[in-house]
Amino acid sequence: NPKKLLLLELNEFALYTISEELKKLNKNLKIIPLLANIQNLPRLTEVFKTFRIDTVYHAAAYKHVSLVEENICEGVKNNVLGTYLIAKIAIQHRVSNFVLISSDKAVRPTNIMGASKRLSELCIQGLYSENKDKNIKFAIVRFGNVLQSSGSVIPKFKKQIKHGGPITLTHPEVTRYFMTVTEASQLVIQAGAMSEGCEVFVLDMGQSIKIKDLI
Repeated sequence: NPKKLLLLELNEFALYTISEELKKLNKNLKIIPLLANIQNLPRLTEVFKTFRIDTVYHAAAYKHVSLVEENICEGVKNNVLGTYLIAKIAIQHRVSNFVLISSDKAVRPTNIMGASKRLSELCIQGLYSENKDKNIKFAIVRFGNVLQSSGSVIPKFKKQIKHGGPITLTHPEVTRYFMTVTEASQLVIQAGAMSEGCEVFVLDMGQSIKIKDLI
């Protein structure tokens, strides 16, 4: 039963869409949509000064592997420096809980996106270690592909099938873990509640599935 829900988003249409969707789900909850870039320090500072924020769910990241490979500097700036900035401000404004949405690709990363997410995790862990009064609890949540999310490959496959193919796979033996939006949301919220310091939470997602079998 939160008093207010602040939605920070850089994309105007995405912010409008989620804001309208949430307003229909709960008419009693005050929802405040805020256009913001997490790399913009003055804007972040203004938001944290204006509102008494208890919990931050930090999901702002570039997560399409191929795009981040072709835009390394922007990927690192957003995923790493953006995370560092918002976590540091959260500490300064005595936020109670900070949940970082990470990725299973951060485990022994083989691409820039995964490496940037691992580096963002290290930023969180470093800031927590340096924070002497421990007024904030950090939680790092790693999970795999979320079905129907903006980063999911499934909508791409559906579109390819609709247009008669071909379906593009990096390799026929590529495997991934998959979960639903509901499962992902529950994990994020539970992790924030369970955190006692700066832990890494990983969902038991069962066996990985070959993408070609999923199709």
